[in-house]
Amino acid sequence: MKSVDRLRIRILICRIHILVGITAAAMLITGSGACAESQQEQVHRMSHHVMPFDMAKTVHVFRMTESGGVERVLVRDPQDSEQIALIRQHLRHEADKFQHGDYSDPAHLHGSDMPGLAEVRANAALIRVTYLDVSDGGQISFETTDLHALTAIHRWFGAQLSEHGRDARAE
Repeated sequence: MKSVDRLRIRILICRIHILVGITAAAMLITGSGACAESQQEQVHRMSHHVMPFDMAKTVHVFRMTESGGVERVLVRDPQDSEQIALIRQHLRHEADKFQHGDYSDPAHLHGSDMPGLAEVRANAALIRVTYLDVSDGGQISFETTDLHALTAIHRWFGAQLSEHGRDARAE
């Protein structure tokens, strides 16, 4: 191989290294890559690790109230009795865990730094959590008289609404 060819190969390799370095630096600066998924996509993809029902077949409905809030999970198809049963089973279990201050499932799905979550956990003794079957799924109600806990519930609901994206709506 001629020295000119070797030099061209070295220059090409240097250019490739520079491009790789620039791409890596841009990804570090922006915190994402060209194919990075949104928080909504990540929550949808990870949901099966926390929820036994199919997110695509359900919708989360969040309603903030003067004393806390109500979260309902409803089937998109009212005839889907399998999904209704899975929703009810899951929400009963979650309501019991929440009443005892265990918010590990939302932390696993959304991240422990989710707005309002740490405060809801810290104020669990001040929040009454109840479960109720509804015709197309189930609901969990959160009630408190403490202003800090109320604010935390509202922040937490707002974050969930945002992160569930197309799988959620406000009421």
